[in-house]
Amino acid sequence: MVSPNPMVGAVIVKAGEVVGEGWHQKFGGPHAEINALDGAGENAEGATLYVTLEPCAHQGKTGPCVEQIFAAGIAEVVVAMQDPNPVVNGKGVQRLRSLGIRVRTGLLEAEAADLNAGYIKYMRSGRPLITLKMAQTLDGRIATSSGHSKWITSKESRVEAHRIRAQHDALLVGINTVLTDDPQLTVRMVDAVSPHRIVLDSQLRIPLDAQILGDEMPYLTTVITTSRASKEKISRIQEKGATVLVLPEDQHGWVESAGLWRKLAELGLTSVLIEGGNTLATASLKTKVVDRIVSFIAPKILGSGVDAIGDLGIRNINNAVQLERVVYKILPVDILVQGWVKYLV
Repeated sequence: MVSPNPMVGAVIVKAGEVVGEGWHQKFGGPHAEINALDGAGENAEGATLYVTLEPCAHQGKTGPCVEQIFAAGIAEVVVAMQDPNPVVNGKGVQRLRSLGIRVRTGLLEAEAADLNAGYIKYMRSGRPLITLKMAQTLDGRIATSSGHSKWITSKESRVEAHRIRAQHDALLVGINTVLTDDPQLTVRMVDAVSPHRIVLDSQLRIPLDAQILGDEMPYLTTVITTSRASKEKISRIQEKGATVLVLPEDQHGWVESAGLWRKLAELGLTSVLIEGGNTLATASLKTKVVDRIVSFIAPKILGSGVDAIGDLGIRNINNAVQLERVVYKILPVDILVQGWVKYLV
């Protein structure tokens, strides 16, 4: 709820007791440190503040946190990680120290970086963090040879998938997924807010009666197309309340990859979950834009069917795309494999 800002929590401790805690709850609202200070009140005097990210020292939508930390009488601040935002980067810690407040940094730094991986990439590269999500059988199929795919995984896995959806700023699918499945692309099985919905549709083939254009949230839908799109159809989609963006195309006639990710970052989207089919998943790995993979594996075998990933041009096993920092989660029926992508070629 705070994107494109980071997720930050703060805890204030005095004499071994927690006297205040808070978190950044919504974009434009008070920062975590301020909410924690409000909870602590006079107990903040002489206390230690633990915070996920370096406190800000500049005037943004809210005032600089370091000044309010000083005014509250905080004696020490423990910062998990430095803020990569160039407006803040190091300035918050420096200002705290100049005010006579003790500062320690690096406590649980890796965990803080994982929490805000999308924000960090957004700040450092100007592009969102890209996660590829798949649901496949034991033999790597995402559908039967006739295209039937509901449901490969169990209900428990689908609940987990909706939870993962809610952790991203946007979901991205290709037009083939819309034409085949007419998905809602909303968060339904957990109590959370639905992210933005992005459709790659270079020829603007999306049906005007598609669910993502006709539900109560068309404002969450953005269709990305090219100059080949009909201007009349663009207008009709916009009349429904959705957004249409016309971006350059590549040599295949598809939306050009680099321009796509830059545009999504310009929209303030720091994390994108790709939920498309074989074509989009393969293209995303080929262009090496995928940062993380989330794969639900069901104990089923289809034999022939639609592959989860198509030909990546890899002919040597030593050049395979690999996952690092892999986490395995055993669900009631299926296995969830999550990891960071390492490209060897």
